[in-house]
Amino acid sequence: MHGWIILDKPLGLGSTQGVSAVKRALRDGGYGKFKVGHGGTLDPLATGVLPIAIGEATKLAGRMLDSDKVYAFTIRFGMQTDTLDLEGKEIAVSDVRPTLAQVERILLRFTGPIEQVPPAYSALKVDGERAYDLARAGEEVVLTKRAVTVYSLVRHPGDGVEEVTLTAHVSKGTYIRSLARDIALALGTVGHVTMLRRTRAGPFSLDSAISLDILTDAAKARTLEQLLLPLRAGLDDIPALSLTPDQAGLLRRGQVLEGTAADDGQYFATLDDVPVALVEAQAGFVRVVRGFNL
Repeated sequence: MHGWIILDKPLGLGSTQGVSAVKRALRDGGYGKFKVGHGGTLDPLATGVLPIAIGEATKLAGRMLDSDKVYAFTIRFGMQTDTLDLEGKEIAVSDVRPTLAQVERILLRFTGPIEQVPPAYSALKVDGERAYDLARAGEEVVLTKRAVTVYSLVRHPGDGVEEVTLTAHVSKGTYIRSLARDIALALGTVGHVTMLRRTRAGPFSLDSAISLDILTDAAKARTLEQLLLPLRAGLDDIPALSLTPDQAGLLRRGQVLEGTAADDGQYFATLDDVPVALVEAQAGFVRVVRGFNL
């Protein structure tokens, strides 16, 4: 059981609760103990793709944090909350409602490299404390701007003047709640997020995501392995590098391969389809980035 289970996270469930659900499924199915971790936090009020890494795949979970994401989200105009979503309390109101033409024009301003201030209610740390803990305690939270990239931002058809639904393809570190706040302010009004759904995280999409019910049923039937995506699925953008047994042995001992013909870059090194390591090739030398104990 080394690989990925992709949850379609339901509303109200935290990312750590998603991890717990997979751990429970492994235990209930009698699969034994494995390391389990998630590949990117998803707010309880958000739904959608939550990659869960199992076993040796947990060594790649950090790569998911660095990957692009795609979100569908709805901005309701006229009120801003302290959390920038439905969970918070009202802090600002406006009677201004933008036209769809105005929305379309403003989206161009938020496409490409932008700077944004993360929400006060976020997991970022301020002097060693989580920002959301400080905010809930009533303390003023001042977060610095950060550079992110919005690769695309498109409007869904059928919107009215009260709210608009968008799909955003964004870089790591992008806060959709901040994006929604800033779009509303640029339109001369205020707003908050009423719906947030992650449709893609790195290589994983909703096509491979399963519900908690399916996870539970598979655990009872002891068929979890049928839902498990291979470790390789988390590295679909990286070419494979086939190894000889001697080369695999050297890499497993943490040694460097010399004189390889591989172009510079990262590779997924395998021996007869068995993952050996994520490696970096440079100037004919191949070094281990992450080794797999398989």
